[in-house]
Amino acid sequence: MHPLEKFKYCPVCGSKHFVENDEKSKKCENCGFVYYVNPSAATAAFILNDKNELLVLTRKKEPAKGTLDLPGGFTDIGETAEEGMRREVREETGLEVTESKYVFSYPNVYYYSGFHVPTMDFFFLCKVKDWTKVKAADDAASYQWIPLSEIHTEQFGMRSIRRALNELLITWKP
Repeated sequence: MHPLEKFKYCPVCGSKHFVENDEKSKKCENCGFVYYVNPSAATAAFILNDKNELLVLTRKKEPAKGTLDLPGGFTDIGETAEEGMRREVREETGLEVTESKYVFSYPNVYYYSGFHVPTMDFFFLCKVKDWTKVKAADDAASYQWIPLSEIHTEQFGMRSIRRALNELLITWKP
């Protein structure tokens, strides 16, 4: 379901004359308010240990519960992508990111509360303070370190993560 289908009434004046304006917006015929659906910002971290193994989590919650994932998640209001990524890594793994380098981004769709939330996922190559202190927490059911040569992207539940891993595996030069 497109996110705009959930909005039946204008959030400004409450009018039921809140109609499709174009593929990414609705407009109120009563007060003129236009609401645009833009992607939410999300992040993901590539964290490698000294054996060139990638830190991989197992998702504890839907969507894609039980599939593999990278540490990361939605940025909060007022956070930069880097701040959101560091917070999400800390919440899900207990690790402190000491260095991060933006690598690339991919659009994604996150199914939540009965509709598809468009996201823009920002990927970072990260170094952490002490990767031996990792623990699964928050949205992560468990973690594992997987050698890059043994990564199977089809085991990852989110489309953008699969695409990003494919690109990383093609371009990675340790």
